[in-house]
Amino acid sequence: MWSEEDRKFMKIALGLAEKGLGRTNPNPMVGAVIVRNGRVIAEGWHRQYGERHAETEAIASCAEDTAGATMYVTLEPCCHFGKQPPCTTAIIDAGISRVVIAMTDPNPLVSGHGAEILRGHGIGVQTGLLEDEARYLNRVFIKYITERRPWIVLKSAMTMDGRIASASGDSKWVSCEESRKLCHMMRGQYTGIMAGTGTVLADDPMLNCRIEGMRQPIRIIADSRASLPVSSAIARTAKEYRTILAHTAEAPSGNIRALQECGIQTLECTADDGGRVDMGDLLGKLGALSVDSILVEGGAELAWSVISGGHADEYFTFVAPKIIGGGTSKGPVGGKGFARMEDAMPVDIASVSRCGCDWLIHGFSRFRAPSWVKASLPGSSTTDKK
Repeated sequence: MWSEEDRKFMKIALGLAEKGLGRTNPNPMVGAVIVRNGRVIAEGWHRQYGERHAETEAIASCAEDTAGATMYVTLEPCCHFGKQPPCTTAIIDAGISRVVIAMTDPNPLVSGHGAEILRGHGIGVQTGLLEDEARYLNRVFIKYITERRPWIVLKSAMTMDGRIASASGDSKWVSCEESRKLCHMMRGQYTGIMAGTGTVLADDPMLNCRIEGMRQPIRIIADSRASLPVSSAIARTAKEYRTILAHTAEAPSGNIRALQECGIQTLECTADDGGRVDMGDLLGKLGALSVDSILVEGGAELAWSVISGGHADEYFTFVAPKIIGGGTSKGPVGGKGFARMEDAMPVDIASVSRCGCDWLIHGFSRFRAPSWVKASLPGSSTTDKK
């Protein structure tokens, strides 16, 4: 069905879409290429939330006549008014005669309607070219637009013997400089970064992105008693970096007021059985605040809450080539743990790669693993379960 030429141009469009990483949330990343007689005459991508969409960007940048040309686009063109006018209208007005789409838009406002409108105006529309690649690129958007809950990435760094700190509590640094730089890049790619009270009290982190030109994530602190000191780095910089502190009804009102005066946005959540912030309730509330993705960075107890509740979608684990030992040295995940090995949370590994002197293991929860990851696992097609 698809020619090599079709595949070549859609790969270009996917590469363009990826340029919007960390800048378009909660919108998707989209790339578009306009082709005439086997030659690219225009390119466009969604550069930033609120700005022109990829299709209109490509059309506007084209110095040649677009009548009769083919457009390759990674996501079905929108057909409704939002911050930008419908892309379907721009495509029709440009006289484009064929549109090749990687994936249908999961947004109910668009899903199938954009392609239908184009076909209704005599434009040839084909869908499904490099769909797996397009869905992987926009995994955050797909979950958020269909479930209104953020995509959760659990990041951890540990030694070869599974320790995140020594018995004395020293943790600087488990991973190498290259790994820490990559972590800062990750912070700039997701809408929020989350840590628990224990990590904040122990390390007094800033939880910001230190890569020039990248956006700053919303700092989210799970703190059932609202016990974050006003002298902490997080509180002192809350007017510079947006910060949300989630607490329960048991948090003292005086603590809440003091943190609000620092510029922290407080968010009351229900408590779980242990009196901590219920993660499911918190993620639902954050989704309502347009937080579409969260990098969970700190706290063994927080990691357990995310994993045990089935909230983790993706994992990045940095393993440093060092042994620290110690019977009381902490591991990356705390909590009660699963009672039996057969109950352990399954993770489908997508890749294992080097990052400086460290090893980086990248995986997905069994339920969220992309099709290309599942296809690489023997028997996975028959064993996948939520």
